[in-house]
Amino acid sequence: MEQRIIFSGNLQQELAIAISECEHDRVFVLTDETTRQVCWPVVEHFLCLRNAHLIIIGATDTHKTLDSLSHVWQQLQAGGATRHSCLINLGGGMVTDLGGFAASTFKRGIDFINIPTTLLSMVDASVGGKTGINFGGLKNEIGVFRESKTVILDTRFLQTLDAANIRSGYAEMLKHGLIADTDAWAELVNFPLASLPDKEHLPQLQAMVAKSVKIKERIVHDDPFEHGIRKALNLGHTFGHAFESWSFTNPSTTPLLHGYAVAYGLICELYLSTIKAGFPTDKMRQTVRFIREHYGQMPISCDDYPALIELMTHDKKNTAGIINFTLLGNIGDIRINQTATVDEIKEAFDFYREG
Repeated sequence: MEQRIIFSGNLQQELAIAISECEHDRVFVLTDETTRQVCWPVVEHFLCLRNAHLIIIGATDTHKTLDSLSHVWQQLQAGGATRHSCLINLGGGMVTDLGGFAASTFKRGIDFINIPTTLLSMVDASVGGKTGINFGGLKNEIGVFRESKTVILDTRFLQTLDAANIRSGYAEMLKHGLIADTDAWAELVNFPLASLPDKEHLPQLQAMVAKSVKIKERIVHDDPFEHGIRKALNLGHTFGHAFESWSFTNPSTTPLLHGYAVAYGLICELYLSTIKAGFPTDKMRQTVRFIREHYGQMPISCDDYPALIELMTHDKKNTAGIINFTLLGNIGDIRINQTATVDEIKEAFDFYREG
């Protein structure tokens, strides 16, 4: 059964219905330390959660680990969870990814519900059935495909975010616009992102979130297990995951938010799209200018290229050791399973550094 995606108008009622549609002799709620403080107070008084067991893990992607996963399993076990219990993941992409994986593997799989609380998790992590954890210094190395029973999107949680986390999620929206159509892309690159999180532009952002989720939902529906067109959603991610993993292991660099890494990856992969697939230079330049203006730049040097390329060789899209990319011939003209030489990859890094 496909997961149900709800754009919430009454979170308490919709969550009660979602729980009623799951097997739920016991209900558990997973949060991280941040969403425990900021988001749990929004829902803790709900009648449908009156007997829920709360599980808390550390915040940020540094806790998307086997240790955190083991903690969730232990808490489910200690709370008397059975194969008929239900887990509600209340949080950002780290929580929905890790919680979904925990639920998918505990007792060989229990029902779970996602309530994403960050822009990134609303438009990306909580929709589409990818679950998992980081392992061995690599992003999402261990996981399974399994959709939640229900995703409830309540954009009131956007008001809890700072500018950096809004921009992180917005990068995935920008990717969706690039793989969709010119109108969606144009709306995104002309949106006053620097104004957020002010309330004046939140209604427009909320409408754009709905459009972005529908783009991803359509692609996932056509290719749930990423055998073909779903690879379109990896635009920006081959370089992006390398940037992200590198930032967590390099002591001189501040760890990147996922969306910032994707934004930097988009610069590199749009460059490759231009030189290898004929992506229009003016649209590439406009998109890159938008990213540079709002996301800045992570400092890398030529000396870092070998480590970044080594990380790219571990990307899950690769086949027979060949690094694969999703590139574009134009906005909406998707080219999956593309390759590039080491020299072309280095050129893309040069372009990222120098523009």
